[in-house]
Amino acid sequence: MSKSKPNSDLVDPTAGPRFSVRFVVSLAAMVAGIAWMAYYYVAVRAETGDPGSPAFMADLGNWNYLIGFGAIFLGLILAAHPSTPLGRGNGVVVGMLGCFLIGLVWICLFYIFSNDLSSLPVFDDLGQKNLFVGIGFMAVGFAYATKWE
Repeated sequence: MSKSKPNSDLVDPTAGPRFSVRFVVSLAAMVAGIAWMAYYYVAVRAETGDPGSPAFMADLGNWNYLIGFGAIFLGLILAAHPSTPLGRGNGVVVGMLGCFLIGLVWICLFYIFSNDLSSLPVFDDLGQKNLFVGIGFMAVGFAYATKWE
């Protein structure tokens, strides 16, 4: 009986590929969503009355947060597919519990600091819409829960 040589590829024959195209696209969507919101909050948002550039981003206003969180949620949902590490095995549990906990912490932070949200970035712009963000993370957690075996 011959010994099998260790495979140097990024493929585990029992678990599937570690980096699939879907996983890379999902990571790119999540990073793009975070970057979109961070750039809007730091460079474009009009805190003093003079909005930054690009002008289209300034015109979108709080819709920038919908674009950013939408990209993050889309990336997380794409990562729930069995061809990605988060979509199979223990990754499903990590993704599900992670999304549930992020949503819970988001809503709890909103309620704790609801009297003065000015100390929390992003929270101060969203106001009551913070509840939608927390519930959105929990909804993505349910998408992972449907993959749990």
